[in-house]
Amino acid sequence: MRTRIARSKRLVVKVGSALVTNNGAGLALDFIADCAQQISRLRQEDREVLLVSSGAIAAGMQRLGWTRRPHAMHDLQAAAAIGQMGLAQAYETTFAQHGLKAAQILLTHEDLADRKRYLNARSTLQALLGYGVVPIINENDTVVTDEIKFGDNDTLGALVANLVEAEALIILTDQKGLYTADPRREPAATLISEGRADDRQYESMAGGAGSGISKGGMITKVRAAQRAARSGAHTLIVSGREPDALLRAARGEPIGTLLYAQESPLTARKQWLADHLQLAGGLVLDDGAVNALMSGRSLLAVGVKAVEGEFERGAAVACRTADGREVARGLINYSGSETRRIAGHATGDIESLLGYLDEEELIHRDNLVLL
Repeated sequence: MRTRIARSKRLVVKVGSALVTNNGAGLALDFIADCAQQISRLRQEDREVLLVSSGAIAAGMQRLGWTRRPHAMHDLQAAAAIGQMGLAQAYETTFAQHGLKAAQILLTHEDLADRKRYLNARSTLQALLGYGVVPIINENDTVVTDEIKFGDNDTLGALVANLVEAEALIILTDQKGLYTADPRREPAATLISEGRADDRQYESMAGGAGSGISKGGMITKVRAAQRAARSGAHTLIVSGREPDALLRAARGEPIGTLLYAQESPLTARKQWLADHLQLAGGLVLDDGAVNALMSGRSLLAVGVKAVEGEFERGAAVACRTADGREVARGLINYSGSETRRIAGHATGDIESLLGYLDEEELIHRDNLVLL
């Protein structure tokens, strides 16, 4: 199974607060520099990496002289606002030393639950990867509320893996992996090398948060692996304190715990599109567009003969033949009114018709499933 990780071209890497802030003592600049160096080497192998980093609240606590994570929402948000400045600066400096550009992306779970914002976030991340930039993603703790209390960046890592169709999620933590029991309480516990992400027995084996700095713990990592597997991504839980842990994990070495998915990312994503979306409208296509879809290509505006219904960007729509047979469905990149204005026109005409060009495709093939 680990050979599948070694062949992965797009990786989401999540690093925990304990590593990034040296257990709350302040930003661990040596760890951040080492992480940047390993990502640089992966980029040299022509592999795309997105980094989901915890640490803003913990870094802010250190700057404010707090030793315990506060409970008041305004205190948590203030700590995040202060800590995010230093965290972003540290990553920017270290990546620049390796000739890499970094970009800061702050997300909330709502950004990925709303279809329109989901597509906006996806388009931005895809563009950054296309430019060779390393996106550094964190939860927008300065504005979220319930997410701070109940959310965690392990879950965010899994959601990002789904968002960009990553093949693997690598979680760097302060533990060697998942054990048969909590090794802090059961010395006889043994490390699990690999298993299916959807095996429910792992939840009972996972312990809670390891410190007053960390929010999640092993249970959130197991659940993140379950979520990532539903989009086809495999998850590796590895100690970030091991030498070259990220490189070794990404190259398929037998370290940490591998919780693997049963299906490929593309298969899982297509299943999600086919089964779980309520349709907001429809498109009537000409024969050329239908043939293009059947050949695995994206849908362009020029192939649309008519638009049915009113919908927003990111809505799920049906694609039909002239006689009403549904051949595909997917997430559309333009609203219903915009689609009517560009229907039947070439991609080169979109900017003049709408005043801007959002996406060249009306529905990208990665957001479309044939029926």
